[in-house]
Amino acid sequence: MAYVDGFVLALPKRKGKAYVQIARKAGKVFKDHGALEYREALGDDLKVKWGMPFPKAIRARAGETVVFSWIVYKSRAHRDNVNKKVMKDKRLAAMMDPKSMPFDMKRMAYGGFKIAVDA
Repeated sequence: MAYVDGFVLALPKRKGKAYVQIARKAGKVFKDHGALEYREALGDDLKVKWGMPFPKAIRARAGETVVFSWIVYKSRAHRDNVNKKVMKDKRLAAMMDPKSMPFDMKRMAYGGFKIAVDA
């Protein structure tokens, strides 16, 4: 069964274009090393009337939106193998300077998930 890494982060809206440029490059690196899918989604309809809205959960501030992202792999072992290669890739290293990131990396939520339903 497939395995997914998921990410949620707060992004200043004014840095959306810069984030998308980095995400496109990162997506290419992950796919080049074997990831099956790489998706980045910018918040659009976030004022929900039930449940916990993403902006509240991630403590988004005024002028920020939420980014919801995921990467799909064949399995957890495949994810671990791809991530080892990605972390050594110089194309990604050049983009990972925390000072030049368009978002606060300390406010990013991340985790690995086993697929329970694939309908």
